[in-house]
Amino acid sequence: MASPEIDALTQALARLPGLGPRSARRAVLHLLKKREAALGPLLRALDVVNQRLVTCGTCGNVDTVDPCAICTDPRRDARLLCVVEEVADLWALDRSRLFPGRFHVLGGRLSALEGVRPEDLTIDALVRRLAAGGIDEVVLAMNATLEGQTTAHYIAERIEAYPVRVTQLAHGLPVGGELDYLDEGTLAQALRARRPLG
Repeated sequence: MASPEIDALTQALARLPGLGPRSARRAVLHLLKKREAALGPLLRALDVVNQRLVTCGTCGNVDTVDPCAICTDPRRDARLLCVVEEVADLWALDRSRLFPGRFHVLGGRLSALEGVRPEDLTIDALVRRLAAGGIDEVVLAMNATLEGQTTAHYIAERIEAYPVRVTQLAHGLPVGGELDYLDEGTLAQALRARRPLG
């Protein structure tokens, strides 16, 4: 039996995405075994982030400065704006180093079932950014779900009055994907987006 404190740590870790009770127990045992090399640095890093964490007032990214490092990076093309649902999506796209512009985080997606309405997202802030000028293209990088596509269509309608090019990420067959392993939604999108060969 672990002490109540160790049990509480295990339960806290088990609530993290990707960690269940068994994985959390293994992580706690590792941290306890490697206190100097693992537990101390982890606690210090968590404390620093906890004290300095802020949401960027411009794009909605999470960072330790406001505006965030992406919004203040002079190498980024301010004329390109990529709209994503969540911070995790921003981080995934930024990790790829393929998008040279800036971002806008909606904070979710429209969902009638979950009661998420346009006013619950940062769509008005997006419109204000476009109204300020200086943006030539808006890339709608919503997830390929019904709610994601509904959100993309709603945003496209809201911003159609602005002189910006509105584009969307391509959806369909992944490189290296085998047809037998793909779901029906991915296959349907790939068929709808088919193009001439050559």
